Amino acid sequence: MPRSLATVPTEHASRYLQQLCKHWAHKFPVEFTPEAGTIDLPAGRTALRADAAALSIAITAGEGGDLDRLETVVADHIQRFAFREELRFDWRREA
Repeated sequence: MPRSLATVPTEHASRYLQQLCKHWAHKFPVEFTPEAGTIDLPAGRTALRADAAALSIAITAGEGGDLDRLETVVADHIQRFAFREELRFDWRREA
């Protein structure tokens, strides 16, 4: 299954992880703590990890899932929560 990874430098990683998980919890299966979370979207799974310096994101596209679209949707949502800072998403693909 195709996978995409990004490490986003930010001191507010835990905040953004929790906001994204809470935001989607009413629509999709979500599990999270302040340090880690997973979101099962119809097109694939998003796994998040937060530490003091960065938010790590791993997106795995499901069968027929569009990895480009998932990257855009996840990044756009996090950017909205992080309107006070400019985040950089450098996606790397894994086979």
